[in-house]
Amino acid sequence: MATERSRHWWARAAALLTLILAGAPAAAAEPAALLHDFPRGQLVLETRGPRCLLIDIYIASSPQQRAQGLMFIESMPEFEGMYFGYGEPVGIAMWMKNTLIALDMLFIGEDLTIASIARDTTPLSTERIESREAVIGVLELNAGFAQRWGADAGTRVFIELRP
Repeated sequence: MATERSRHWWARAAALLTLILAGAPAAAAEPAALLHDFPRGQLVLETRGPRCLLIDIYIASSPQQRAQGLMFIESMPEFEGMYFGYGEPVGIAMWMKNTLIALDMLFIGEDLTIASIARDTTPLSTERIESREAVIGVLELNAGFAQRWGADAGTRVFIELRP
């Protein structure tokens, strides 16, 4: 029986192999100097196939970082995103004001699976985008990512935060 640590290691190794086989660059540049103070981490999505995808994430951990999010970012590499984490399940409402790129918003449930997805959000919109249920986090990725890589409701999520 594999331990949680060995499963996590296997998932990261499989994600790296998937990226290499997909022809994705091994390292992605930061989207902008605006995010240099954000903590960093990695996240693995275990999508259908099964396939594991390794995502480098910026972590919006303070109220100021959550308010800033990806505002004014002009582009973002394919395997990079922003994670908004909350200590306990909450209903979340976000908007795209001052956000220049369309996003997929993956709402993550307490069981560490994707609960719902807001796909192809509209840049600069003030329309509220809400989780359908209480969730512990939101992962923002480039619009279309979820469809391209097979991330759906129920997709498992493994998160590693850097110290």
